[in-house]
Amino acid sequence: MLRTHTCGALSNTNLKQIVTLSGWVKKRRDHGGLIFVDLRDQYGVTQIVFNPKNNLPAFEAAKALRNEFVIKVTGIVEPRPEDAENSDLTTGDIEINVEELEILNTVKTTPFEIDNDINVNEEIRLKYRYLDLRREKIHNDIRTRSTITSHVRHYLVKEGFCEIETPILMKSTPEGARDFLVPSRNFAGKFYALPQSPQTYKQLLMVSGFDKYFQVVRCFRDEDLRKDRQPEFTQIDLELSFVEEEDVISVASNLVQYLFKQVLNLDIEMPIKRMGYKEAFEVYGSDKPDLRFDLKIEKIKDIFQNTEFNAFKSVQEIACIKISDGKNITRKQIDNLILDAKKLGAKGLSFFRVAADEIATGVAKFLTGEEKENLKTRLSLQEGDLVLIIADEYQSTFEILGQIRLNLANQLNLITEKKYKLVWITDFPLLEYDSEEQRYVARHHPFTSPTVKDLENLEENPEDITARAYDLVLNGSEIAGGSIRIHDTLVQQKMFKLLGISKEEAESKFGFLLDALKYGAPPHGGIAFGLDRLVMILTGNDSIRDVIAFPKTNSGLSLMDMAPSEVDKKQLQELSLKTIKH
Repeated sequence: MLRTHTCGALSNTNLKQIVTLSGWVKKRRDHGGLIFVDLRDQYGVTQIVFNPKNNLPAFEAAKALRNEFVIKVTGIVEPRPEDAENSDLTTGDIEINVEELEILNTVKTTPFEIDNDINVNEEIRLKYRYLDLRREKIHNDIRTRSTITSHVRHYLVKEGFCEIETPILMKSTPEGARDFLVPSRNFAGKFYALPQSPQTYKQLLMVSGFDKYFQVVRCFRDEDLRKDRQPEFTQIDLELSFVEEEDVISVASNLVQYLFKQVLNLDIEMPIKRMGYKEAFEVYGSDKPDLRFDLKIEKIKDIFQNTEFNAFKSVQEIACIKISDGKNITRKQIDNLILDAKKLGAKGLSFFRVAADEIATGVAKFLTGEEKENLKTRLSLQEGDLVLIIADEYQSTFEILGQIRLNLANQLNLITEKKYKLVWITDFPLLEYDSEEQRYVARHHPFTSPTVKDLENLEENPEDITARAYDLVLNGSEIAGGSIRIHDTLVQQKMFKLLGISKEEAESKFGFLLDALKYGAPPHGGIAFGLDRLVMILTGNDSIRDVIAFPKTNSGLSLMDMAPSEVDKKQLQELSLKTIKH
C-alpha cells in the first residue's frame, strides 16, 4: 500500500495510529539530531520527523532527501509540541514520527522553485508546465475550474437540460474568425474544420426536438491572440426552444447566481443590471463596461456648436471624463495620457482644471465665457476637478475615452479587488460595416435574429437594425454572449444577402441548415459562456493561461512539446499535401 491517508487528512483524531503517506518533499530541515520534512500532495502538507532513535537507517537515508523527491513514509501520528503547532496547515497540530522511508523517485534540480511566490519568466513556466502546475495557487485554480464545471453540469441537468456532444470535425463555414483546417486522407483535397463554436449543430438539435441542450465544449479559432484568448478554448454552450430573450437571460442569470454562491459563497444582486449598447458605449466607451468604478464619459458637443476653437470645429463628437478632485494628478501624468490617446489614434487630448472656481490651464484660454459656464453647469464642476476631452469621429471619441477611463482606474487605484459587477448589455446593432471588405458583417454571427420591428426593413436601413442579442459582462470582461436565432428560411436568406453571401455560397456553406429550417424549426435561442474567462475572474487571475492546464503562448506555440511542429513527408503524401515556403 502506497498510502493509507493523504497529506491533508490527519489531525488529533488520528493520534497513535500507524499511517503511510506518499508525496513530494516540499521542504527539508536538518536540526542535527532530528530531520524535519514537509511532505506535500494534492490535498495538503504534513510534517514528518526522522529520529535516529526510531530508525537509524531511515534517518541516514533522510539526509539525502532534496526538494521534490518522491517518497513514501510509514510512522506514528504524534501531537506537535504546543510551541510548534502551525495554524496555517489543516494538519498543523500533528506530525508523523517516521519508522520507515522509501524513496520512490529522485529529482534533478528544478528550473524554478515550486512555490507560489516565484519571479520567473512565463516562458520558462510554460516550458516546464508540469512543474508549474505543482505550485499551490495554480494547482488549486485548476481544481476550482473542475469544481465550476461540475456545478454547471449539476445545475443544468437539474433544470432539465440534456448534455449532447457535437462533432469536432465539421464543415468549414464562414463565422467570423479563421478556421483551423484538418485535411482528409480518404477524400484527397478536401478538409474538415475544427468548430469555432457548435452554432449550427445546436440549432439543428432544436429542429430535432431537443428542448434544452447544453455542452461543455472545446472551440477553435485561428486568430490573433492576447492574454484572454487562446486558439482553443472552452464554452458552456446552451440552446433552448420556444424562448424569447427574457427566457434565456433568466436561465443564464440564475446559473451565474448559483455559481457565485457555490464557488465564492457570495450572493450577487438580482436581477442583474441591464444596459443598452448605446448607453454602454457612450457612457463607458465600451460594450463591455467595467462598473467597479464611477468614472463616466459625458457628451459635450452641443456646448461647442459655435466655438472658435479649431480643435473642436468640424468634428463628429466631443466628449469628456471628469476626475473629481484631480489636483494630485501631475502634468507629467497628463502628458502620458495625451501620449496614450495619440497611440490609440486620437488627434489629441485636451484638458483643463478647476481652480478658484474658474476653468483654468489647458484649453481654458480657447474657451468663451459662455462655454465655460455651460461646462461648469453640465459637469457640476468643483474646485480641483480635472477634465479630459476628446474631439474626433464618433466611434473613436468613445473608444479612446473608454481606454483612458480604464488606464485612469489603474493609475488612481479605483478598482477594489474581489469586487464583482455584472451587467447585461442588450440592443446591439445587428450589423457593422467593414470598410476593408466593403460590406456589412454580423456583429455576433449570421444566425442572429433582428428584432421583430426590423424584420420588414432588413434591406432599407441595415445600419439601424437592432439584434435580438445579449451579452453578460463581469468586471469589464464579456463572460457570455447569445441571441435569439433566425428560425425562418426566408429571413435567413435575407440575412445572407445583407452580408454579401451569394445564394450559391449560402447553399454551399449552409445548405444543410437552410434545409433543416424548412422542416418545422421552432423559435429558439441560446447563449455561450467563456469558461476560461469566467474561471479566470472567479479565481482572481489576470490571464486565462493561468486557468488552462496546458496553454499556448500569444503566438499559439506550445513551449512544452513545441507544437506546432513539422511532420514526416510520408504523412503529407498520405494527405495529398505539399508545403510551400512563403
